[in-house]
Amino acid sequence: MNVERLVAMVNDIAAFFASEPDADAAAEQVAYHLQKFWEPRMRSEIQRCLEQGGVGLSPLARRGVERL
Repeated sequence: MNVERLVAMVNDIAAFFASEPDADAAAEQVAYHLQKFWEPRMRSEIQRCLEQGGVGLSPLARRGVERL
C-alpha cells in the first residue's frame, strides 16, 4: 500500500480523536484503532514511515503510531 495513503488515513483517524481533551488518551485511541482495524503489513509500513522521520504525520498521529 502507498505510504502517502497510509499517512493520510492515520491523520484522518487522529483528527477524529483530536476532540479528546486528554492528549494521552487521544493517542491511545489512535493506537487502539490502528491495532484493531489495520492489518499487520499496514501497521508495519506506518511504523517504518515513522522510523524514517514520519513525514506528513500530524502530531497526534505520530504519538498514536509511536504507541503501537
